[in-house]
Amino acid sequence: MYQDLKDRRLPALLTDAEGKRIETAEAWRSHRKRLLDLLSRQEYGVTPDAPKTVRGEILKERQLLGQKALRQLIRLSFQAPLGSFSFEFELLTPTAAGKHPVFLRLSGGFLPDFATPTEEILDRGYAIANIHVGNISSDSAALDGLAAVYPADAETGWGKIGMWAFGASRVLDYLETLPDIDSRRAAILGHSRLGKTALWCGAQDERFSMVIGAGSGCSGAALARGGAGETVEAITSRFPYWFCKNYAAWAGREAEMPFDQHMLLALTAPRKLYVSSASEDEWANPQSEFLSCVAASEAWTVCGVPGLVTPDDYPRVDAPLMSGGVCYHMRKGKHFLGRQDWLWYLECRDRFHI
Repeated sequence: MYQDLKDRRLPALLTDAEGKRIETAEAWRSHRKRLLDLLSRQEYGVTPDAPKTVRGEILKERQLLGQKALRQLIRLSFQAPLGSFSFEFELLTPTAAGKHPVFLRLSGGFLPDFATPTEEILDRGYAIANIHVGNISSDSAALDGLAAVYPADAETGWGKIGMWAFGASRVLDYLETLPDIDSRRAAILGHSRLGKTALWCGAQDERFSMVIGAGSGCSGAALARGGAGETVEAITSRFPYWFCKNYAAWAGREAEMPFDQHMLLALTAPRKLYVSSASEDEWANPQSEFLSCVAASEAWTVCGVPGLVTPDDYPRVDAPLMSGGVCYHMRKGKHFLGRQDWLWYLECRDRFHI
């Protein structure tokens, strides 16, 4: 396995702009800013500054699941450079007393749904903030929603992944004001294109104690160099609006890129990162997702935390690796976020109290 990783010829993760090795947690703090800037300008686009104030208005609320939980529909609003902006999300909070850790779930619909074990999550004391990304901006090239109120540079302006990530951080702004939410224990989670979004959101916003990218594949967790499945050319041809314009220039030139996706994963260090794959999800390339976790682990090590704890072998199906700062599992099956994935995320959060 480690030889396979060496064969990918990745750009060095822990070498600074002067060619010096990063060897301390303090040096990593400075170095991560350089990596964040690199990925911003070459892949996802530059994120604007956060608004000074985010306001929340409860539009509807009702109890559900036998009064175990309170479900609220909330409208967030803030001022943007080209006008005011608002979007809605839903919050499910256990009615039991206490401060509840929370999952911020990026989604394309509303809860409950068939894939999310909502009752089990609530029974274990977690709140769920469900963020329907279409309320932030459409999954299209249209300059709608958030895209309409922020000017963007032609080459480095943010794509929709960046916009959705920005919206998730504004939800966390609001959750920090709620007395029954433990915002210091907030996890961001998404699958597929929203797995990419969760990873990018958590890379930028260090308030998230846990970052979960499921089936995120190309331009998410999976290494671009030397792998199978989706390529930079394929993804930028079909979904150019997810990224900044500069990213498409690397199509067919992955070996020349000054970055790769292990750098994205490393930006979570030393917080908890969880990457998950599915055994039959060839387009997302599970092998490259796993090797990316291995390569990113250097960042946790330099921060004094074990990264991915694994033998020199590829992982077995349905055998989660949870011992280190980087966690990973490969579930049997195809490209979806399922109940078993959720149960392993919950097990990890319970075990490490994050």
